[in-house]
Amino acid sequence: MIIEFRCEREYARRWMDRRTLSVDGRDVPVQVAWTATAESRPAGLDALFELERLVLHKGKHSSADRLTIGSEPARASVGTADVIVDFTSAPRDPASPARLYLRPLFNGVAGENAALAAILAGDLPVIEIVNEIDGSVLDRGHPSGEIAAGLSGGLETIMARTLTMLAAILSGRPRIVPQLPHPAGIGSRRGAVGHVARGLAVSIAKEIYRLCCYAPHWHIGWRFNDGAGVWQTGDLSGPGWNVLRDPGNHFYADPFPVTWQGRTFVFFEDLDHRVGKGIISAIEFADAGPVGEVMPVLEEPCHLSYPFVIEDDGELWMIPESSTRGDVALYKCVRFPDKWERYATLLSGLELADVTITRHNGLYYLFGAWRDGTAGYSDSLAIYHADRLLGPWLPHASNPVLIDRASTRPAGNFVTLDNKLWRPVQDCTDGYGAALALAEVVELSPTAFKQIVRHALKPGPAWPGRKLHTLNRCGRLELIDGSRVQPKTSLFASAIPSAVSPARTNPSAAG
Repeated sequence: MIIEFRCEREYARRWMDRRTLSVDGRDVPVQVAWTATAESRPAGLDALFELERLVLHKGKHSSADRLTIGSEPARASVGTADVIVDFTSAPRDPASPARLYLRPLFNGVAGENAALAAILAGDLPVIEIVNEIDGSVLDRGHPSGEIAAGLSGGLETIMARTLTMLAAILSGRPRIVPQLPHPAGIGSRRGAVGHVARGLAVSIAKEIYRLCCYAPHWHIGWRFNDGAGVWQTGDLSGPGWNVLRDPGNHFYADPFPVTWQGRTFVFFEDLDHRVGKGIISAIEFADAGPVGEVMPVLEEPCHLSYPFVIEDDGELWMIPESSTRGDVALYKCVRFPDKWERYATLLSGLELADVTITRHNGLYYLFGAWRDGTAGYSDSLAIYHADRLLGPWLPHASNPVLIDRASTRPAGNFVTLDNKLWRPVQDCTDGYGAALALAEVVELSPTAFKQIVRHALKPGPAWPGRKLHTLNRCGRLELIDGSRVQPKTSLFASAIPSAVSPARTNPSAAG
């Protein structure tokens, strides 16, 4: 197979300068056909991108930077293209012999200007890959902008996830095409200069915030609930939420509760801001709340978080997130609750965040937020299945099964209610960990997946703060987490005493 990218010579970018595209681990040859300009770009765009590189990206180059090709010798064609991917807005050549002619659309419109327009309107676009021969939509996704700084960062994220989708289509795996509405424009469209200025202002504000406060600072909310909980009501109403006390220079996140050997413990990510690396800690809960002190239970050289806990075959196991290490590791509890030993590697050679497992129709299914080394961390869902916990784990026929920042990343344990399977998901539309959603899994097999988001949960009067990130329950004990303002010094703490209060939450207790 030979792939041909059709791109505008005058607006060549670094991401276009490639000789291969990785498709299922195979390097498929890519040749570039440079075409005439179909549409002009906003005036001064190159200067603005260079300003962003210096100011927002701290001098680092990105794949959105301009590529100078005028003085270079033309690269020889690999051969006649089997697949053409047209990144321009020009009409398709009806005489093209390619068996497949693909056109990326951004909010339904072709060309880089459409992607830029979406960013300038305040959001990243829905990406669609269309077969121009018959007009069918072969894949659809909505990328997350958690690492997309500025106009150039937004464009880089969009094109990176477009390549992800193209590789999935060209793999020959069946695609599950979700229905994703195009985002409505928010307010008036900003000019390019204004967008960069806003990006710079936001970056400055974030730096000032980081100088004065630990950021982000997650905290865990808990309550005992004898009645209907979040899963039944679809909201955070009910008994008031309490905040698990933390020392201030640590944050606590990703709470996973379990009752084992007659005792209930909550395991969670424990990150020391001064070190910047997470470990797994735990605290016991009794009938009146937490008892004793927080204890560290698992530490590795790499960052650990999201300590998913599962009982299987009479043993207790944990899968903490270790995506920076590039594997999915299984730990066995050899002494409850404080001694865990690495037992097996379930998957390796991939970035998979927040791994969560459920049993369904006789199989084990492993869900995780997958990243192919580019773009955001929270918009692509990969599923694996196995006959037993120890594997072997096989990929779902349509991996990645979903690309959608609003309903992909796991946010806690699966739940079965009235014989229906549900999963909490992170809604990263407004940023990483900004909100939760409750999705019903209506179809799940090694070859199929479909979920429907039934409820959206956002911070509010019942749980004040800027974030809502994880949801779990064990018996009467319900747990969530969110973020708050956490000053770095006692001076700030004394000036804003409510920001560090470990007591029952109120509107001023979370940021």
